Amino acid sequence: MKAWQITSDGIDALQQADREIAAPGAGEVRVRIEASAINYRDLMTVKHAAARGIPLPRIPNSDGAGTVTAVGAGVTGVSVGDRVASCFFQDWTDGACSPEAMASALGGALDGVLAEETVLKASGVVPVPAHLSTLEAATLPCAALTAWNALVEVGRLKAGDTVLLLGTGGVSIFALQFATAMGARVILTSSSDAKLERARAMGAAETVNYKTTPEWQKAVLDLTGGRGVDVTVEVGGPGTLARSVDATRVAGRIALIGVLTGGTIDPTAIMRKSMTVQGVYVGSRRMFLEMNKALTLHAIKPVIDHTVPFAEAKSAYKAMEAAGHFGKIVIAG
Repeated sequence: MKAWQITSDGIDALQQADREIAAPGAGEVRVRIEASAINYRDLMTVKHAAARGIPLPRIPNSDGAGTVTAVGAGVTGVSVGDRVASCFFQDWTDGACSPEAMASALGGALDGVLAEETVLKASGVVPVPAHLSTLEAATLPCAALTAWNALVEVGRLKAGDTVLLLGTGGVSIFALQFATAMGARVILTSSSDAKLERARAMGAAETVNYKTTPEWQKAVLDLTGGRGVDVTVEVGGPGTLARSVDATRVAGRIALIGVLTGGTIDPTAIMRKSMTVQGVYVGSRRMFLEMNKALTLHAIKPVIDHTVPFAEAKSAYKAMEAAGHFGKIVIAG
């Protein structure tokens, strides 16, 4: 079967190769991958594999969806012909994250899913919600689940809360969809007025252009009567965290996800405001299944910016690097 491989640092170093596909062992399933979505983490892995200590060659990407073509011994609950999506962590079914779970990440510690077929644990896949296409389902394993974890598990979001979202990448757009479905008020930032308009059309109550309003945290405070938001989904990292702290209420919660911007952070304000700042690294299989129930109940469909064919996979990473997308970029098998 054909697979894309990281052979050295850089997008242009990606190579397509023929790889053997093994029969699934006990507790495993073989999946024909029909679509794979990319995340910023995948881009960084492709560009900086050596610094991350990733053994080469390595198949990239955590997010895939397709059809089960074979099942190994002892597998129950998954059958040939089922549509499934990959779990980012193959060994995190429930409970707190652990070193063992982190060592089972697809497209990093383990080979990923940017291939025609792959073998995964039966406990490392979930059924695709019936209302979604396989292409749409491929966007769920990382960005959607990260947003769900940030809002529901970490943020303890409830109807009437106010949420701050940064940018219009995959995590933020999924968070916008989830938060509005749960009856929360969303304030979203972007440097693009066109993207802000799209976000408002999707339900964002207020938006702030951080390019024309560099002190955007003050605008957020004004929009909340000086109180601050209840939950912030922080995808920027050190370069935006200080402003996110300012924009979040006393005893509020910040789900810390991204490393998109550089910088440093003084923790004094976090202490003085008695905030909870929790790192979020995707989520467990149990969270994935619960998220899929919400997707089904509210008929939520992922926002896909564009797709590229498998043979042109490099262009997907270059589009992610250009950062002009709204929602997800998907590689179609």
